[in-house]
Amino acid sequence: MLNRRTVLASSALAAATTTLSPLALAQARKSNLVIGMTLEPTGLDPTASAAASIGEVTLYSIYETLTKINGDGSVTPLLAESWEVSPDLKTYTFRLRRGVKFQNGEPFNASTVKYSFERAGGEKSTNKDKRTYANIGVQVIDDYTVVLLNKEIDPDLPFVLGQATAVIVEPKSADTNATKPVGTGPYRLDSYNKGSQLVLAKWDGYRDPAAAKTQRFTFRFISDPAAQAASLLSGDVDIFPRAATRIVAQFRNNPQFQVILAGSRAKTILAINSARKPLSDVRVRRAILSAIDRRAVIAGAADGFGAPIGSHYVPGAPGYVDTTGINPFDIEKGKKLLADAGVKTPLELTMTLPPAPYARQGGEVIVSQLAKIGITVKVQNVEWAQWIANTYGGGFNYDLSIVSHVEPFDLGNYAKPDYYWGYQSKEFSALFDRIKSSGNANERNKLLGDAQRLLAQDAANGFLYQPQFPTIAKRQVKGLWKELPIFANDLAGISWG
Repeated sequence: MLNRRTVLASSALAAATTTLSPLALAQARKSNLVIGMTLEPTGLDPTASAAASIGEVTLYSIYETLTKINGDGSVTPLLAESWEVSPDLKTYTFRLRRGVKFQNGEPFNASTVKYSFERAGGEKSTNKDKRTYANIGVQVIDDYTVVLLNKEIDPDLPFVLGQATAVIVEPKSADTNATKPVGTGPYRLDSYNKGSQLVLAKWDGYRDPAAAKTQRFTFRFISDPAAQAASLLSGDVDIFPRAATRIVAQFRNNPQFQVILAGSRAKTILAINSARKPLSDVRVRRAILSAIDRRAVIAGAADGFGAPIGSHYVPGAPGYVDTTGINPFDIEKGKKLLADAGVKTPLELTMTLPPAPYARQGGEVIVSQLAKIGITVKVQNVEWAQWIANTYGGGFNYDLSIVSHVEPFDLGNYAKPDYYWGYQSKEFSALFDRIKSSGNANERNKLLGDAQRLLAQDAANGFLYQPQFPTIAKRQVKGLWKELPIFANDLAGISWG
């Protein structure tokens, strides 16, 4: 169970009356809810980009997966009715739901599952979990039975198959899903004005018409914290998941709103480009980490809503170990490490920051901290699409950045030599291979601890904190997740009143 703290702003209700005003009747029948988002998705195909914002709009609404991750982190069937696992934990047999159609009228069956996973793991795939799907062989037994043969032991596979990268796509529409998404879910794309808003409407052809409780959802993209607060207070936005932490205080005691503070498996990091000198020197990376006071960063970037981490892993996850003592805050040590590395100060670096408030606010704090050991940092603010294209996907074209990695099981990114932070370690890759091949929980947890320690010792990145994400919504909104095992808005369960 993820750590969480829920604050529900409430007030004494007036005595019940037998007559409702026209405004109250309109509110009771509200069928169009407006959701605010800090970051606009870079497209509408979650299999084509690493941006978590794509899944926030499309997962379980437009697209569906074999399994479903619920708000409490449990995994239940979705497009699959059931599954069986072999004793060696490598073979999964899925029984598929019958009578399911895609929004273009094509049938869902075992062949579409095979197509989707082979596409995700194929040579031309841009799926961020390509390695996972490349290791899975798919056998079609009949139209409604499919077998997944995993080369590795992965006890978390049912969870992984409920994430946005595992959506089942229709072959005829797959190439255009980024702009014209087609899925099997309860909602379809109605309209999209880039830079402004996106509208999803209830799909009349969904197999269970009663499953979706709200007719339409409008997503509005608002990155500025003050504008987020204003949109909620004015009634322009009904729900703001992952709202800026800076605005929480003004809603806590407002009886018109509820504030949910949800734990997550996210890791907010100072990404360090190890492929670029002098950052390729572990002593320089350790110096950077020595200059960082994590508590001050949490206060400045997240208004105190976070817990310090020392590696790419968070409290509450299986096998977690506390590694915050490996690279403690120590200004003098940071200066010495730079000198030992032969770095003449001031060392000039650039920090590229996406628009999320935690990144922009955290950047101010870290720039000040690094200056104390002789590192001068120039800040470059970019839009989210620019960050995805030029920082994440730009061929190591940056020095430093701040971003939250929200995937629960993403240690494997450090075994990818071409991943955007440029970390390369044969020792870590071998260790991660052992993790993936271990079917014993105790052994696996021990190896996970070893992996965390190794990343900390290598100062692979500046590991900052596990964020706590606030959702602010009108009091009448029901069905919001109280925890965030993944970044998704489970729209079918959300309603007004």
